[in-house]
Amino acid sequence: MGRKTSTVTLTLILILFITVENHVCKATITDAPTPQPSPQPNGDLSTHGTTQGSLRPQECNPRCLNRCSKTAFKKPCMFFCQKCCAKCLCVPAGTYGNKQSCPCYNNWKTKRGGPKCP
Repeated sequence: MGRKTSTVTLTLILILFITVENHVCKATITDAPTPQPSPQPNGDLSTHGTTQGSLRPQECNPRCLNRCSKTAFKKPCMFFCQKCCAKCLCVPAGTYGNKQSCPCYNNWKTKRGGPKCP
């Protein structure tokens, strides 16, 4: 009888341990939230589209057209610019550089460590 009780107790402790561990693991694994468009104050359009989360998805194409306007490789530039804009909801101003205004766009790297976004 004593052996049966200890086996049942050990089984219950094991089940409790597994349940708690599973709950802790689920609580610590989370995805980074994708940026949402932020409301813009009326009249101040100077940073609209160049700061992270300031664009709506439908505004990506015109921003990328401007960003890729001077490159000889328009098709890949547009592809990656739109992919980056869809994720980051911003496109840096101008046709080159200025990536510091959009950290998500700037920090997204390829497998080899190069910049993913044009």
